[in-house]
Amino acid sequence: MDTVARVADRIRANVEKVIEGKSDVVFAAVVVLLAEGHLLLEDVPGVGKTMLSKALARSIDSTVRRIQFTPDLLPSDITGVSVYNQSTRQFEFRPGGVFANIVIGDEINRASPKTQSALLECMAERQVTVDNVTYQLESPFMVIATQNPVEMEGTYPLPEAQRDRFLARVSVGYPVPAAEIAMLTSHGDVNPLDDLEPVTDGAEISKLCGIVAQVHVSEAVQRYAVALTSATRESPDLLLGASPRATLHLVRAAKARAALHRRDYVLPDDLRALVQPVLAHRMLPSAEAAVAGLRVATILEGIASRVPVPETTA
Repeated sequence: MDTVARVADRIRANVEKVIEGKSDVVFAAVVVLLAEGHLLLEDVPGVGKTMLSKALARSIDSTVRRIQFTPDLLPSDITGVSVYNQSTRQFEFRPGGVFANIVIGDEINRASPKTQSALLECMAERQVTVDNVTYQLESPFMVIATQNPVEMEGTYPLPEAQRDRFLARVSVGYPVPAAEIAMLTSHGDVNPLDDLEPVTDGAEISKLCGIVAQVHVSEAVQRYAVALTSATRESPDLLLGASPRATLHLVRAAKARAALHRRDYVLPDDLRALVQPVLAHRMLPSAEAAVAGLRVATILEGIASRVPVPETTA
């Protein structure tokens, strides 16, 4: 666990050279990385979503591709396409933007639902199927997507199946005044991303993910995770509760959080701390709750507070 925490601390420190005053957001991004999940950054324009994505990608010496999602983007631009080669008289596969260790999907909800669906297979199964041929994606593989709030003009809400594939959703938020002043200094003359050097590589990240996967989860903690997600399915305030995939993601993220705190076992507190980022984006409020003005975060917090916490240390 010391190795995991030490490398994670290096990544966090490196990213925080670019992202001022957002240590909690950077911590969440590293948790998702080590849990082998995908990260959704949702917030208004200009708060550093893409900068955070690029800083995390540059901190790892691996293949990185950025896809700018626009209304005219095609599914084949993401997955790839078979092109006929006249000299060989055969079709050749040209890989799309998703063939990389870290894929940055900028403003994902500005593309049409048809194009968004091109990510479904690769995010869930880490493979791409084109013309009945399946291509495996390299490990590690992580999609970091940014999106603007759906109320903004020119955006398409992500379908439930797409949102459920993201392990966590995080909002960057506005910086505090001191951090914004520091940003004016550090970003004034040069782009701090230009001087950012990798602090680890893809092979080491894969090894660390294997270590994180071995973190112990007791039976009591497993029951607590299931109780949390089951309670969302039974709530009258929610039209759509957490899926079994959400339960799995919650436990995976809790393992990574435990490892970053140098523990080889998960505590109920790990699950409780991750309820909002891991579960909230998967929920849909009922019509009555929406009319009453209840936010999903508020409903989820009330549900989690009512689920009994087991007394366990390992």
